[in-house]
Amino acid sequence: MPTPKGAITSEEDGPDPWLGSSAILDTEDPRLRLRAVAITQLCRTERDRILALYAYVKRIPFAKPRKLRLHTARDVLDATTGDAEDKASLLVAMLRCCGYPARLRYIELHGDVLQGLTTAMPSVARPVLEVWRQERWISTDTYIFDARFITAARKRMAKQGMEWGYGMHVHGESLWDGRHDAYLIGAPAVAAEVSMGDIGVFHDPLEFYHSEACRSRFPRIARLVRWNLLTASFDRAVSDLRAQSESDTRPPPEAEGQTA
Repeated sequence: MPTPKGAITSEEDGPDPWLGSSAILDTEDPRLRLRAVAITQLCRTERDRILALYAYVKRIPFAKPRKLRLHTARDVLDATTGDAEDKASLLVAMLRCCGYPARLRYIELHGDVLQGLTTAMPSVARPVLEVWRQERWISTDTYIFDARFITAARKRMAKQGMEWGYGMHVHGESLWDGRHDAYLIGAPAVAAEVSMGDIGVFHDPLEFYHSEACRSRFPRIARLVRWNLLTASFDRAVSDLRAQSESDTRPPPEAEGQTA
């Protein structure tokens, strides 16, 4: 991903500051810690444990709930759906519960990346997970969308001849292997088409929204009003996408009653 001039790069900073709790990463919460342990207890390697936590969060169905405050990691754990910020908070918190340094690098993307969901946003902030492994930061944003959403979106995009839309590129990554960077919006050369810059690294979405970098790009009141007004139409678009996917995979009526 592009890095702004003068910014600290992944290679220049280390993992020490990126452990422990924050305002919404309640890593001492007993239920959160127990769930993280339960998810990873049968894993044999560090990579296996990190991927198990990633897979758990990725499976949470993507949705855009109406909210007037950011959800804590525990809030997200207790919910049945989540948006990018929700899932980012839960994944970072769970990784830290297990002793793995993790943080969010926010990038600004052109609003075209959300075609199919909304056309009302000139740009959006995307939380990219960075986790410290093998003496370097490894990045992914593929945790944001569950597999069913991605499959349905890619079918819709291919049918309509779209390169960008539904938060991803038609040839972007869907999964993360825990070894290499993986992005929904494709490799850096492809992502440059919609990237509007690297905003910086943060502990959680709350720290990002309180930052001067965020306030200068996304005025708080305007952002809250706009997103909450868009929530209903955004979720209708997500529901329509999922319903279409179910319809495409459902057997024809004459086949449903057949037996072998």
